[in-house]
Amino acid sequence: MFGIIGIVLIFGMVFGGYLLAGGKMGIILKALPFEFMMIGGAAVGAFIISNDLGSIKHSLSDLGKVFKGPKWKSPDYRDLLCLLFELIRLARQNPVDLEEHIDTPDSSDIFAKYPKILKDKEAIALICDTLRSASMNYNDPHQVEEVLEKRMEASLHKAMHSSHAFQTMADGLPALGIVAAVLGVIKTMASIDQPPEVLGRLIGGALVGTFLGVFLAYGLVGPFAGRIKNVTEEDDHFYQLIREVLVANLHNHATNICIEVGRQNTPSQHRPSFSDLEDALKSTKQNAA
Repeated sequence: MFGIIGIVLIFGMVFGGYLLAGGKMGIILKALPFEFMMIGGAAVGAFIISNDLGSIKHSLSDLGKVFKGPKWKSPDYRDLLCLLFELIRLARQNPVDLEEHIDTPDSSDIFAKYPKILKDKEAIALICDTLRSASMNYNDPHQVEEVLEKRMEASLHKAMHSSHAFQTMADGLPALGIVAAVLGVIKTMASIDQPPEVLGRLIGGALVGTFLGVFLAYGLVGPFAGRIKNVTEEDDHFYQLIREVLVANLHNHATNICIEVGRQNTPSQHRPSFSDLEDALKSTKQNAA
């Protein structure tokens, strides 16, 4: 919603101000299709050259983040803490029963209570792999913590590729606008024998290229890249929370302490209050009984 409002404001303020200042849209509208073809086409071509097919698909799918925002909301963080509570408690009470849940999470009645988390392959793999490591009696929890850190750094680096790709495109758009403007000047020089009013329209059309390149870079593509980066980083807190809770479990802290560690590490805007989480955990215990 805010993404749409931002786009409307950008176009409204830029072109509204231009019209209120006495500008004419005729020259811009006449030159825009050709300038956009040159600048936009070159930018897309460069984007394709610098990315493989998988990265292109991933980047295009991430455009939805600009309008949808973060994937994980406040109820999801609460559900995650409840899920981890159930799994850790089961691991302490009966490690053998835990194995069937972490080996086949799709058929687990515990994971089935949290369908949104179950659909996220990265979250499920992180939970199951770490609990499996704990069941192998690692002597050094710090080793598991180091492995988790490297794994999550790699995952975040991959997730950030879309933001970097769009930012690279934004950085190149002003230069591509200059290329289009230079071509417009070349076209103008070929008509140097025309009267001033004709040359004025040709020069104005050429300058549309510079305008369009800068406008797309700083008005649309750059902000898109920044928004994708912010949303990706915010969603990464969800996986960081998994790590914090399961590492606390590896250090043999009490189950409630592990969950409290997770609650304290939840981003402030999504952090459940102590009483709300306590009520949710009590409900989880009653359903499991």
